[in-house]
Amino acid sequence: MIASGLNQGTSGNVSVRCGDEMIITPSGVTYDDLVPEMMCRVPLDAAPDLKGPYPPSSEWRFHQTILRENPAQSAVVHAHPAHATALAVQRRPIPACHYMIAAFGGNNVPLVDYALFGSAELADMIASALKDRHACLMANHGAIVTGDTLARALWRMEELENLARIYLLAQTNGTPTLLTDEQMQDVISAFAGYGPRQSTRSV
Repeated sequence: MIASGLNQGTSGNVSVRCGDEMIITPSGVTYDDLVPEMMCRVPLDAAPDLKGPYPPSSEWRFHQTILRENPAQSAVVHAHPAHATALAVQRRPIPACHYMIAAFGGNNVPLVDYALFGSAELADMIASALKDRHACLMANHGAIVTGDTLARALWRMEELENLARIYLLAQTNGTPTLLTDEQMQDVISAFAGYGPRQSTRSV
């Protein structure tokens, strides 16, 4: 995510389902310094142990809630990409400005209200928004995506940031023309199964 410009420093976090647990990135460790031994195992139905040398990301609650309530999804990626976060700061969802919106399961990428990072309130709002979507923006915070594989989740985050950039650029000298609900439904139907199946890079 650092190499692709989606994240910076220690912001953002990633989790993957592993049986009745999830493996999640630790809190406060720069991506270049991460090694497998630092990854954290967190049960999907209980609070994690926060006393170890590498406690899980402070956002573990929404990762846990998403994976517990969406059994078809196996990976969660959260980041603060600049264009998507700019829309989140403006508290605007991404409408059907481009057919690739279908990659996120509907005719928009919704926005959830602001709540303190790491809070149960934020986790509940995100889980609700992702019942019929694969992505949402988080007011004054960033973006989150899901996937049935980690490769598909990372692909969605890259696509989300690109769409946010397109949408913002399209507004600089006019008003974007949005696709209709009927047009988007045709795209969503044609989109079934679209996207990468497995990663071709190290993660």
